[in-house]
Amino acid sequence: MRHDGDVPPVPALASLPRPGERRLAVRVTADAIRNLRSGHPWLFDGSITSVNHEGAPGDLAVVFDDQRRFVAIGLWDPASPIRVKVLHQGRPTTIDADFFRARLTDALARRAPLIAPPVTDPPTPPTTAYRVVHGENDGLPGVVIDRYGHVLVMKLYTAAWIPHLHDLVPAVREVVPASSLVLRFSRAALDADLHGLTEGMTLAGPEIRDPVPFLEHGLRFEADVVHGQKTGHFLDQRDNRIAVGARAAGARVLDVFCCNGGFGVHAAAGGARSVLSVDSSPHAIEAAVANMARNADRPAVAACRHETIVGDAFEVLEQLGAERRRFDVVVVDPPSFASNAAAVPRAIAAYERLASLAAPLVEIGGLLVSASCSSRVSTIDLVRAVHAGAARAGFELDEERRTEHAMDHPVGFPEGAYLKALWSRPRRARAAVPPFGPVR
Repeated sequence: MRHDGDVPPVPALASLPRPGERRLAVRVTADAIRNLRSGHPWLFDGSITSVNHEGAPGDLAVVFDDQRRFVAIGLWDPASPIRVKVLHQGRPTTIDADFFRARLTDALARRAPLIAPPVTDPPTPPTTAYRVVHGENDGLPGVVIDRYGHVLVMKLYTAAWIPHLHDLVPAVREVVPASSLVLRFSRAALDADLHGLTEGMTLAGPEIRDPVPFLEHGLRFEADVVHGQKTGHFLDQRDNRIAVGARAAGARVLDVFCCNGGFGVHAAAGGARSVLSVDSSPHAIEAAVANMARNADRPAVAACRHETIVGDAFEVLEQLGAERRRFDVVVVDPPSFASNAAAVPRAIAAYERLASLAAPLVEIGGLLVSASCSSRVSTIDLVRAVHAGAARAGFELDEERRTEHAMDHPVGFPEGAYLKALWSRPRRARAAVPPFGPVR
């Protein structure tokens, strides 16, 4: 492994602030101490009883118990109700480049089967895009790092990381070699003082302006790492996309909320006779069409009829039902419906409504895949909502399985579990429940 002196300096980091020399001493409630000692990475502002002085974003905050014993250390974030993003619990430690290198090395080790899969016969198709760091779940709260081929994308969900980029960026470049490193910010972070950093800028290496090609299980895609949603692609659904492709031979496939067409491309490569991609965004549909075309050298993809519809998913599903369209595989993978706790009831109602519209479109014996990326909606809540929605449309569901996170999206604490999907086969129920009104 290289050392700091071997990594060329990053000019954009020169003007950034550094953490304050004085660490904050934080006292918290007994419940918070129990949570921290159990490994929880968040300390909320309401759990703080005292702080020795005012802190700036990114200052190191040390949590002590009533006997002045060390409990945890993390990043102070005065703009967030999660006031301290906890980096380490247990014994005191130094937060520096060595600390970050160790966390990054551990994160790569967890992903070894994906990065260098075991030799199989026939060989496993290559995948060159995966999540390197999954925030809190890899011990680096508020940071996501994704790889797309030769490019890394680092997304910061809090400005508290800015003073630590002096140490974090060289550590990333040492442990995770790549030609370029692109910086992205969450919407919340963009509201803070970024000290000259800009959304989508290339921090290191040749500037990235164009979409970046990558492989997913041997299929070709491109990620808009500068302007695209998240970091350019939804890597978390990879395993589900591969599984849909394995089930798609001869199938008519409907991909609702298709985004850049990942499910559809995998289905076509798996032998689907047709794919209908639906999304409200014209840009998403354009990306889905382009990604399908990138794989047209495969006979199965070339033979698949690809249709697209730009429109509201609820309205399109209603129209497809009115037209009595039927599909062998229906994938419903909406964006998060619950941005806060107050939105959970409405989100559950939306999942019910989608199931009530999607279940009648599935050919008898066909497959319905209902997904959720809302962390505030549990797997049980999603399953109940999908069953309830199908029942209202006059269908019962025979569950096949429930899937959750892939290995590059590990779950290290309860709130870290956000992705879930129910795989089921709808069949006519003996008695239908009257439908309810639309949810928008």
